[in-house]
Amino acid sequence: MHQGNQTTVSEFLLLGLSDQAEQQTLLFVLFLCMYLITMVGNGLIILAVSLDSYLHTPMYLFLANLSFADISSISTSVPKMLTNIQTKSQSISYESCITQMYFFIMFVVTDNFLLGVMAYDRFVAICHPLNYTTMMQPRLCILLTVIPWVLSNLVALTHTLLLVELLFCDNNTLPHFFCDLALLLKLSCSDTKINELVLFILGLSVIIFPFVLIFFSYTFIIWAVLRISSTEGKWKAFSTCGSHLTVILLFYGTTVGVYFLPSSTHTDDRDKIGAVLFTVIIPMVNPFIYSLRNKDMKGALRKLIHRKSFLPLMT
Repeated sequence: MHQGNQTTVSEFLLLGLSDQAEQQTLLFVLFLCMYLITMVGNGLIILAVSLDSYLHTPMYLFLANLSFADISSISTSVPKMLTNIQTKSQSISYESCITQMYFFIMFVVTDNFLLGVMAYDRFVAICHPLNYTTMMQPRLCILLTVIPWVLSNLVALTHTLLLVELLFCDNNTLPHFFCDLALLLKLSCSDTKINELVLFILGLSVIIFPFVLIFFSYTFIIWAVLRISSTEGKWKAFSTCGSHLTVILLFYGTTVGVYFLPSSTHTDDRDKIGAVLFTVIIPMVNPFIYSLRNKDMKGALRKLIHRKSFLPLMT
């Protein structure tokens, strides 16, 4: 069956995380719980930032965008995985597969860029506290918010436009729980050298540029904090960026551990582990990191929950 003039497959088969029938119920319950926790946790952060005027600052604007990207990232893959387990079906249409791949790339890249933007925000707050308001003007904050979304869309669109030109023949089986670009390239019976080159160049760029911004931002932050004479002052300065630094270590630690360090596991298994960490685990734990290590966020969440609990009594 033809899809336009470029492909002979109308659907792909997602093998999921396991082919053991007895493990499917456990996987369904586990991933459903993680999905719901992620949606509620990140949703509460977005609501808290939106409703609490005290959190209407650049730092929390970027955090709300990060939470939205996390909600969107996990929603690109887990609902389809849960549906396939429930219906005992492994199929996904060609169009749905390409769409899923596009949004997965977009939201993961957005996450990466937002971490770099948040590092710059912490640099300005700690190294130039007296000029923070003038340096982080609303126009710049909006620009720093929009740029990650625009760049991530361009990256995802580039990969998608190159992929739809490829020919897919008989093999339509993906050993994964969602449509991953690298695996789709392996399935294609066309020449994928250009795709692989673009994947390497863009992949390296979206990692290096935010990482360089984060590295230099925290280099100056550490230098500025070490110059503070009092221990209390040092702790207060570090506490303002502790949550963000924890998320950075988790994100890039996962990247290095899964994709760059030698592993005895099979490549497919390693790809699955990396995908679960990026699309499920990290989005799930981010709200806990920011709420447990941030007094302002904890206070806003308490007020939000208090407001919701008393709202029925007022109606």
